[in-house]
Amino acid sequence: MAEPMKPMTLNVETCPPNPGTTESRHTFDFTKSSGLDQWTTTAGKVTTGSNGAEFTVAKQGDAPTIQTNFYIFFGELSVTMKAAPGTGIVSSIVLQSDDLDEIDWEAVGGDATEVQTNYFGKGDTTTYDRATWEPVSTPQDVFHTYKVVWTKEATTWSVDGKVIRTLSFDEAQTGTRYPQTPMNVRIGVWAGGDPSNEEGTIQWAGGETDYSKAPFTMYIKEVTIVNYNPAESYTWSDQSGSHESIKFTGSTNSTSSAPTKPSVVGSLITPTSTARPLSSGSVSHPSAPTSSPVFNAASNLSAGSFGFLSVLAIVSGFLFL
Repeated sequence: MAEPMKPMTLNVETCPPNPGTTESRHTFDFTKSSGLDQWTTTAGKVTTGSNGAEFTVAKQGDAPTIQTNFYIFFGELSVTMKAAPGTGIVSSIVLQSDDLDEIDWEAVGGDATEVQTNYFGKGDTTTYDRATWEPVSTPQDVFHTYKVVWTKEATTWSVDGKVIRTLSFDEAQTGTRYPQTPMNVRIGVWAGGDPSNEEGTIQWAGGETDYSKAPFTMYIKEVTIVNYNPAESYTWSDQSGSHESIKFTGSTNSTSSAPTKPSVVGSLITPTSTARPLSSGSVSHPSAPTSSPVFNAASNLSAGSFGFLSVLAIVSGFLFL
């Protein structure tokens, strides 16, 4: 087994900037093939139809996944999704950065009453108090709109317009593990219950997947992404992984619909306030896997002994010591 990589030992002088977007708002209609413009299919095959983009696990090793061709630096992500059914099948909506800051939605196919929210800072998996399970009615049968509002002060998760969780900057180990670096969007479905996965991952996903009952399909009808700091690119100025270290360049679109416009290069803009949830739906569940659960079964996609996050780091173009 290869030694785990260390995200913040990157050589910032040789890492290319993250491509941004000068548009503050993007809406993707996945009922049309053109909706997949500005997305890259990184695994498997994704098609579009009247129910939106179709992500199907038909056999062992399937994990169809797409990701945006651009990053955002604080903003909003709204996804209208019908989760995939099937024991151990996980439908994932993810914001993730190159130093493994991450904000997640996870819907487990065998659970018809709730979904998981989660976050990671710098890929740190040493604690198990980040995830919550929140009540959602029949996510495998009904389209729900899952939204994240991500600012430098707080992150909120909401379902169909109702805020169900808020994480403040200070709550994430006094901000040291708060997601705060440019992120792109990844959406996909994978078999957390694959028998080749670790037992903890299988338990977290709700049990072992029975592929004889496949196919299992997740549908994504629409995605809206709002970038609070539109720019052509984002550059890492040091190894701190803090939002203050991120420099961005390029003009914004004059028709930007962001809350406000940046007045100088490098300034951060966020909404003036963030709503707090009425209550938390956290309940007892098996602990999440010991690495980010997002597409954790990517070992089935020729990732070998490295695992998904290590392979991701290599592909991202970062040099690790």
